[in-house]
Amino acid sequence: MLKLIRILYTIPNFDTAGSGKALLNLAKHLDSDKFDVHIACKTDKGELFKKVQESGFPIYIFDFEAPMRPLSKLISKSLKIRKKIKEIAPDIIHSFHYNNNYGEALPAKMARVNWLFTKKNMNWGSDGANAWKLRSAFAKSIIIQNTEMAERFYRGNSKTVLIERGINLNDFIPTNSIKIDPDGLSANPEDRIIITVANLAPVKGIEFLINSFSQLCQDFPQWKLWIVGDDSTEYGNSLKMLASTQIPETQISFLGKQSNVRPFLSEAEIFVLPTKGTGEGSPVALIEAMANGKNVIGSDVSGISDQLKNYPDHLFNAEDSISLTQKLRRLMKNSKDENIRTGLKFKALAEKKYSIEREAKEHEFVYENLMGA
Repeated sequence: MLKLIRILYTIPNFDTAGSGKALLNLAKHLDSDKFDVHIACKTDKGELFKKVQESGFPIYIFDFEAPMRPLSKLISKSLKIRKKIKEIAPDIIHSFHYNNNYGEALPAKMARVNWLFTKKNMNWGSDGANAWKLRSAFAKSIIIQNTEMAERFYRGNSKTVLIERGINLNDFIPTNSIKIDPDGLSANPEDRIIITVANLAPVKGIEFLINSFSQLCQDFPQWKLWIVGDDSTEYGNSLKMLASTQIPETQISFLGKQSNVRPFLSEAEIFVLPTKGTGEGSPVALIEAMANGKNVIGSDVSGISDQLKNYPDHLFNAEDSISLTQKLRRLMKNSKDENIRTGLKFKALAEKKYSIEREAKEHEFVYENLMGA
């Protein structure tokens, strides 16, 4: 019997955006006849942690990152982490951390374990550029999530492998649920819904969507805007204040953070992702909307432009309310049947390119190459 390849996934916690969900989803879909999955995180907090426990994967709670400064602490802490790594005895460590800390890579190198990471965002700024370079130099492989990452950060680097995100497609098949509003009450059957689903942070550019919808809502009184995401933050509160000055209360709803977005997506015709120019990695919310059969539009930035490259007419200029308004007006003028027909094309695209099974197979190929299998 062949020895299983032991993968240790590392992540700070299971409460940060969609990273924890993406890790668990991937881990569950690896071939269990080939891979032995273990997980390390710094805390047992987070709403997803119980699901990780239920998965049955061995979990280790410890700080797997040495401080990058001063050098003496980097070395001393790395030696302690190296000892823990030796106890777990992974063949490969795959970091799902979003930051540039190379204090995770050094202990792995000391333990002579293959270490790789997924580059999940478009950050590289001058303050952290050297740290990113060191993190990348330590890595045996670097999983990138869109083509612009290769061009902007890793031109000519043979370590990079492009793997776009995948989802459980069956989780986003449209439901036949009744109309929903924030209070759980049935809404007007004639309502037509535009929706955005996002981790409500300034980079998501939701204010541009609000500004654009405010230019259109009087001409299209049957249309409503639903915003799904944690609106209890400072940014969320600023969005609610902005909306209150521009859009009738009956035409906009802040639905808060939702653990299951499918019922909300299922009621919508149009999905909008108005991310600012800093861009995305491989935005899963857009994939989920496509899998649900929505007519989607997004800003022309990294990540989104990859997913919609065959549909350039569904891209608008980032941070440009006029460009977004023009796109929205065209889609809002469509009949429901027209939006449904276009949505089915996006559903087919999600089924062809963005399944979790495809993502898992591509990761397996990387791991086996690292091990020379």
